Amino acid sequence: MSKTEAMASAVPAEDWSGWRRWGDSDSVDFPSVIGSGYARSDAPGKARVALEVRPQHMNRFGNMHGGFAAGFADHAYFIALWAMGREDQMAALTIDLSMQYLGLGKRGLTMIADVELLKETGKMLFLRMTIAQGDGLIAASTATLRKVIVAK
Repeated sequence: MSKTEAMASAVPAEDWSGWRRWGDSDSVDFPSVIGSGYARSDAPGKARVALEVRPQHMNRFGNMHGGFAAGFADHAYFIALWAMGREDQMAALTIDLSMQYLGLGKRGLTMIADVELLKETGKMLFLRMTIAQGDGLIAASTATLRKVIVAK
């Protein structure tokens, strides 16, 4: 199994019909801290990435840690590219990522990141996302990614 396949298995889960599972439970690298979840793309340049917030994602006050939210956002941009069929850019580099925290993330609830590819140039990808739990937004983000050169 390739590293991309380990990160993002294409086997849909029963409770997530139409979604693709991502994550590698046997991994010991940074993505294992994030966990695993589900992703789907229903329109060109758009994807949704889902993750359940777990106890290890919480701060000492019982809310989702802001640093975890930023790490998830960075990871979710790449999972979204995978869901959009852009496996060729899974190794792109994050040049810039900004976060705006809009509410408190809670444990046990699924976060849904709605990701949009705003623009693509020869060398760059410009993306944005909103992250929601339940009916409320908890964060928004923008990112600029440096594309990797794909051999033809």
